[in-house]
Amino acid sequence: MFNKILIANRGEIACRVMETAQRMGVSCVAVYSDADASAKHVQMADEAVHIGGAAPAESYLKGDVIIQAALETDAQAIHPGYGFLSENPEFVDAVEAAGLTFIGPSADAIRQMGLKDAAKVVMEQAGVPVVPGYHGDNQDPEHLAGAADTIGYPVLIKAVAGGGGKGMRLVERPEDFASALDSARGEARTAFGNDAVLVEKFVAKPRHIEVQVFGDGTHAVHLFERDCSLQRRHQKVIEEAPAPGMTAEMREAMGQAGVRAAEAIGYKGAGTVEFIVDASEGLRPDRFWFMEMNTRLQVEHPVTEAITGVDLVEWQLRVASGETLPKQQDDLSINGHAFEARLYAEDVPKGFLPATGTLTHLQFPTACRADSGVRAGDTISPWYDPMIAKVIVHGPTRAVALEQLHRALQQTEVAGTVTNLAFLGALTRHQGFAMGDVDTGLIGRDLETLIRDTPVSAATCVAAAMTALGLAESSGEAGFSLWAPLHRAVQLMADELVDLDVQVEGPNRQVWQVGEETLIAEHSGRGWSVGGAPMPRVAVSGSRITVFENYGRAFEIFDPLDRDTSAAGDTNVIEAPMPGLVKAVFASVGQAVKEGDRLAILEAMKMEHSLLAARDGIVAEVLAEDGAQVEAGAALVRLEEE
Repeated sequence: MFNKILIANRGEIACRVMETAQRMGVSCVAVYSDADASAKHVQMADEAVHIGGAAPAESYLKGDVIIQAALETDAQAIHPGYGFLSENPEFVDAVEAAGLTFIGPSADAIRQMGLKDAAKVVMEQAGVPVVPGYHGDNQDPEHLAGAADTIGYPVLIKAVAGGGGKGMRLVERPEDFASALDSARGEARTAFGNDAVLVEKFVAKPRHIEVQVFGDGTHAVHLFERDCSLQRRHQKVIEEAPAPGMTAEMREAMGQAGVRAAEAIGYKGAGTVEFIVDASEGLRPDRFWFMEMNTRLQVEHPVTEAITGVDLVEWQLRVASGETLPKQQDDLSINGHAFEARLYAEDVPKGFLPATGTLTHLQFPTACRADSGVRAGDTISPWYDPMIAKVIVHGPTRAVALEQLHRALQQTEVAGTVTNLAFLGALTRHQGFAMGDVDTGLIGRDLETLIRDTPVSAATCVAAAMTALGLAESSGEAGFSLWAPLHRAVQLMADELVDLDVQVEGPNRQVWQVGEETLIAEHSGRGWSVGGAPMPRVAVSGSRITVFENYGRAFEIFDPLDRDTSAAGDTNVIEAPMPGLVKAVFASVGQAVKEGDRLAILEAMKMEHSLLAARDGIVAEVLAEDGAQVEAGAALVRLEEE
């Protein structure tokens, strides 16, 4: 076993690897960028090395600098985590050339699986079923269109070097193929530097089921399946294991296909073989096809760990250090059911726009596993993925585990940034999902219902107001006049302005008026209750009060002397919604634009965001240029006054 390893990553996965490695007595070296100098993974590590600027290209993607850090700290091996350099075969070659061990598969295995078209050829030769489609080298648009006609519409155009939904387009009619191909190629070129595509049959009721495999370079086992069908724009939202509705026959077929895939390329370490499944007639062993292989540990690996009792990071370290597979196939079994929900800093009503901000409060219930790379006081940076945590639960049955997930999300407390917490909670209450009737289109079909906002209750407003006025402290004399009940008023801003009045009738009783509704707040030995129910927990940061009811409601203490005159919005100015890099500006002075026209592209949170004109008009000024780094709220384009 290694004495010391370097973790070439950051955030949640770096912390996750450290937890296991340090438990095994292995010292850990962290690397960090300018933006991560005080990050959680840096604090957890035994040693830490600064490797460059905030941008990944200046730090976490600099393989030579990372290898040098490993050599200078006498680390024996490098764990890549996921993302960044984890599937870069040139990095693997460089690690081994430096006399270090790469904790993962060989460079050759990564190369074979790196391009979707080449990977499918390898899989076909190994006897793994693949989706009907065209994976050839001829990239002529007419040839690709002809292939689509042969396959039969609808089809998917997919970047061969793709991932995360980038460079992917669904085409339902032949007349839409050319424009979709141009769009997919442009996005692929920007994201991967490779605009080659493949064309595949689009599956009508698709489920995304993947098999966790683990190899020692010669032999492999599978640790059963995960269902990752609950997706938004091809990004996984909630994962589970095992897959609902899975039969023993189908599990055997998929598991063996995963093992054949791993052994065909001499796979070493943890990997995932992803399959697309046609669930239109239930789960059938002749209706699943290979999509791709992820030659690394997956974000959703904890659900596999929960149902098998296996620590996959421990297996990675043991196999990389020269041990054989810790267990054989017959030694592995499934125990219960597990879910993982990905908690992100993102503004759901604004199209799941990634958000930034300082986490003024962060707390998870003890009944769940929360894998997180941030703590209260940390900042969600525009430079990296905005994940806050993965919330994982495990129960004896799917129904029990789903209720545990619902409860865990209800009890999760986050303040300081907007999150997708309420959206995740809504998914746990979705009737179809609860029944296991899930496919990759579920969120898209029911999005309007899932993101529908719940009105703020009067009791939640009272909890915020009590805190704002200092009336929520333990029973005492705060706010109480000896001579007569004390009347006070306060205004809070939530989605709209809320007026509240209170009569403080004593240290243990307050009468609140919220619109037409009257609520009594009373204090007993168990604390305050509002309207007969226990007062929810509250966090305060400056003038912002967050009440942890219904996944968290934020209020601002309203000062009538400090009205925002621009609250109605300015349709003349197109602003950056978050810090980021201006990838392209399409507007020019004097240009006539229509409402909805794309005026610029901002790259932030590892995604591209189109900035659109809010109205028809004439461009008066272009205030940013390609390549500019801008802050949130920066004006990029201004239209002439109406």
